[in-house]
Amino acid sequence: MASKSKRVSLVLLLVVVVVVECNPAANYRDALAKSLLFFQGQRSGRLPPDQQLKWRSNSALFDGRLANVDLSGGYYDAGDNVKFNFPMAFTTTMLSWGTIEYGKRMGPEIKEARAAIRWATDYLLKCATSTPGRLYVGVGDPNVDHKCWERPEDMDTLRTVYWVSPQNPGSDVAAETAAALAAASIVFRTVDPTYSKVLLRNAQKVYQFAYQHQGSYSTSLGSAVCPFYCSYSGFKDELLWGAAWLFRATNAVYYYNLLKSLGADDQPDIFSWDNKYAGAHVLLSRRALLNGDKNFEQYKQEAENFMCKILPNSPSSSTQYTQGGLMYKLPESNLQYVTSITFLLTTYSKYMAATKHTFNCGGGVLVTPNTLRSIAKRQVDYILGENPLKMSYMVGYGPYFPKRVHHRGSSLPSLSAHPQAIGCDGGFQPFYYSMNPNPNILLGAIVGGPNQNDGFPDDRGDYSHSEPATYINAALVGPLAYFAGTAPR
Repeated sequence: MASKSKRVSLVLLLVVVVVVECNPAANYRDALAKSLLFFQGQRSGRLPPDQQLKWRSNSALFDGRLANVDLSGGYYDAGDNVKFNFPMAFTTTMLSWGTIEYGKRMGPEIKEARAAIRWATDYLLKCATSTPGRLYVGVGDPNVDHKCWERPEDMDTLRTVYWVSPQNPGSDVAAETAAALAAASIVFRTVDPTYSKVLLRNAQKVYQFAYQHQGSYSTSLGSAVCPFYCSYSGFKDELLWGAAWLFRATNAVYYYNLLKSLGADDQPDIFSWDNKYAGAHVLLSRRALLNGDKNFEQYKQEAENFMCKILPNSPSSSTQYTQGGLMYKLPESNLQYVTSITFLLTTYSKYMAATKHTFNCGGGVLVTPNTLRSIAKRQVDYILGENPLKMSYMVGYGPYFPKRVHHRGSSLPSLSAHPQAIGCDGGFQPFYYSMNPNPNILLGAIVGGPNQNDGFPDDRGDYSHSEPATYINAALVGPLAYFAGTAPR
């Protein structure tokens, strides 16, 4: 009898071992720490003494000089050396939202999250306050920059300064900047009340400018922002998103009335640096779910319509999934949509769980908090290596990750390894075209991701799959903190 029970135990043990080896538990806390470290690799300006990615050095210290203002600081958006404020502001809003929702689960990483936010908001404040009647929205000519392969530390391309004004409006970039400053003001409310008030005051001013002088920055700035970060969805979504964040930060009736006046919305099946409708709906649905406020019922309904377009078994689903289980929206940098939508899934699931709420997608599809949570977890786990290639799409996480990332600073030797300047064309041979791994590991960077067949070539020249970006990472910080805080330690 004893020997039989031993045999059963042994079989069970073998089964457990096999399962663990096939499906190692993701270390969400490690991934969270790395996802925040990535932002240090994107820093522009004078680096602080506690900079951990030592292969980066000071860069673009004189940004703004062509307009006689100081616009040093902020982030390079992706693998290039341009500062585009539209995606940078969205990055800041998402980092702030993640910290507001999941800060209690971040543990010691909350300090890093605040530092990442502040690096952006210090710069965005300069952009908003340096010249009356102007909002600076970018530094560096993208058309020139994209012809070069050089380290940010060596940059010798023209650092053209771009701005919007009442004569050349940019409601999209201005309202996103207002959203970023308003969301960040909530993050700093208790830890730095003075800074929080400065952020909120400027958020209100910038939003007023966006609302009073309506127009798209793509029209005002043309080839300086298109096709790179063209505002394809128009600016109504940013006006809604900005007002939603100001309402969250102030609770003022003024912003509630503004929200109502902005009228009917699109019903998208995407959420990104360009299209904010779904994010605004989830943000505003919180009032309906957590406060039982009937005035916000419309947003709850819209948030749930969005979820039904994402869920694979819903009759109204318009979302493809790869064979390996990854949400697949668009061929270029697909993970940006995966991370942003995953953020909405975990956050709405959290609101639902707090009130034991469920909803129906039709066709007998009942959606519980766990329905959304499990799809979100599947996406996070896929990104961290639970996929057909067993590859983590976060650089430096796990044993197998992208080595030839499309990123100038990472792919070129650091100043300490190669003190001589590398000019505009100097980086292509022997570095860009080399099959060697990047000499500097851009820890925590999440790349554009696999194709629709779960394939990934790990080719530096294939930017749509191998380029990291701040907004891909920023949206995943919240879900990583959520799962790090709920996973057994």
